[in-house]
Amino acid sequence: MRSLASWQAGRVATIGARLTATRMPLEARSDFAILAALTEFGALSQADLGRRLGLDRANVNGIVTRLERDGLVHRSPDAGDRRRLLLTPTDAGSARLAELEHLATEVQGELLAPLEADEREQLRTLLDKVLDAHPAQPA
Repeated sequence: MRSLASWQAGRVATIGARLTATRMPLEARSDFAILAALTEFGALSQADLGRRLGLDRANVNGIVTRLERDGLVHRSPDAGDRRRLLLTPTDAGSARLAELEHLATEVQGELLAPLEADEREQLRTLLDKVLDAHPAQPA
């Protein structure tokens, strides 16, 4: 089994999730995913956000509602389609993302400690290639 890339990736994902959970509660991980996606891709609707992250629309709605209540995201009408609302991070949301990115960086350092810097980059590049070939799907 250990020679199967899918098994290895699953084990690494489990270890990464465990390390992340020690630094970020579940709610913080959700915040990180949403805020990072909005920062990376720009303003998105909830539906587009769910598709990009491979999350169920109901889950995205709950997270976004909480983030908006906490002043971390803002909803505004789409100029091209006034029926659609676009989400953007607020200044407080950007500050929260910076905090969470710091924690994520610590996790990555611990997870990938056995690898040299060039090996880390090679792994990231290879994983990007695999992920690009298999677009996110809602769970």
